[in-house]
Amino acid sequence: MSTAVAPIDPPENAAKDLPHNLSAEAAVIGSILYDNNAFQRVADILRPSDFYAPAHEEIYSACQLLIQNGRVADGVTLREQFEKDERLTEIGGAQYLAELLDSAAFGPEVQDYARIIRDLAMRRELIDIGAGVQSRAMVHDRESDGSQQVEMAERELFALAERGSTGRGFSSFSEALTESLQMAEAAYKREGKIAGLATKLDDLDHKMGGLHSSDLIILAGRPSMGKTSLVTNIAYNVASAYRGEKQEDGSTKTVNGGKVAFFSLEMSSEQLATRILAERTGINAHKIRQGELDKHDFETLREATEELQNLPLYIDDQGGISVSQLAARARRLQRAQGVDLIIIDYIQLLSGTSGKSDINRVQEVTQITTTLKALAKELSVPVIGLSQLSRAVEQRDDKRPQLADLRESGSIEQDADVVMFVYRESYYLERTEPQADPNDPSSSDKWAAWRERMDQVYGTAEVILGKQRHGPIGKVVLSFDANITRFGNLAKQPQDEFE
Repeated sequence: MSTAVAPIDPPENAAKDLPHNLSAEAAVIGSILYDNNAFQRVADILRPSDFYAPAHEEIYSACQLLIQNGRVADGVTLREQFEKDERLTEIGGAQYLAELLDSAAFGPEVQDYARIIRDLAMRRELIDIGAGVQSRAMVHDRESDGSQQVEMAERELFALAERGSTGRGFSSFSEALTESLQMAEAAYKREGKIAGLATKLDDLDHKMGGLHSSDLIILAGRPSMGKTSLVTNIAYNVASAYRGEKQEDGSTKTVNGGKVAFFSLEMSSEQLATRILAERTGINAHKIRQGELDKHDFETLREATEELQNLPLYIDDQGGISVSQLAARARRLQRAQGVDLIIIDYIQLLSGTSGKSDINRVQEVTQITTTLKALAKELSVPVIGLSQLSRAVEQRDDKRPQLADLRESGSIEQDADVVMFVYRESYYLERTEPQADPNDPSSSDKWAAWRERMDQVYGTAEVILGKQRHGPIGKVVLSFDANITRFGNLAKQPQDEFE
């Protein structure tokens, strides 16, 4: 293979020592001119701007246009094209097109050359980003403070990183079937027989098959139902079960449990940690905050702290952030530590990405849920978003929540793969205790009926599956200890073992 030299220099403002490989560029273009099928092998890897020499960029762009329009791209058609545009001299004339044919690569190596070109183009773009960051930082701009410039740099770097991944593209049905069988095999071998991430709440795991990658899961409920407590319990259960294995390439693969990113927009990280400590130790969270502890309690707390300090649970408690900022932070954590589950408490405290003051709240929530669903797919992890319910629940006799009770429910219901509601009947029931009435002979019967029902539901909570894209709807009943805000598995009655 002879080596063709680009007929014109790079742009005058380009540094002469920027990373490039003119021989690889000539080999790829020559291969396309020799056999247009080569274009299909590199089209997903390269774009015209990846070429360092302007002549190569022009020729590749012309080849792309001709081939996509169903025409042949060779020396004859390209010469005609450039003569028509009066640019034949700019690309080195007909002689250079002939020289490119002599430089053609044959066989699979054309893709290797294409990857070299793409890698060098990314390096040049990285240099440009660095120069831009430096230039912006040197100029004092009241409308763009330091934190905004950091976010801009992160967006540019992430876009470049995404450019570095060619994407999966189409897969054959055979490949999809193989992946499905592998998922089923993993579920078969896994303790608990579930395909997704285990919450350790057995009935919920059985109903959902665990938390599935790429799913947006909405957990909704009225205040005091225990939404935050439930996701805190799930976060702890997932993080405490984490086990990773080192791979040959030096990366760590999660084989059980997972690393959890918890965006606590309402509660501080200290408050969240106190809840987990209370749940693990059985010491009331209020007593921990007030310092109402004896020596045994303090020793128990100290031991629990030592046990939990290496938990792979990462908390971001900054409030008032936008959904785009949340996504950027999640990507950053994914690259630095790895993430297997993302929790957001709660989505109504996020702002949208447009920054427009005239956008209504329904449109803003649509932006938020769409971005969260895209984030779940992009990072291939389940995302749990907490959501408030409207006050319409309080107006009904049966206060079990429904999909229509979701605030700004249209987009939430549409984008979510799973919608769950937390409902504690005892919360409402204890507020309706019948009072003794000497003038009403039936008041004692009413109280007895109330007491019987209270005994049945006390210490329990319902998780209602209002929507599940890949499974059944229905409900599961969990135990709930209000003293330490712990959800758990309901003790099975003897007859349950035979059902």
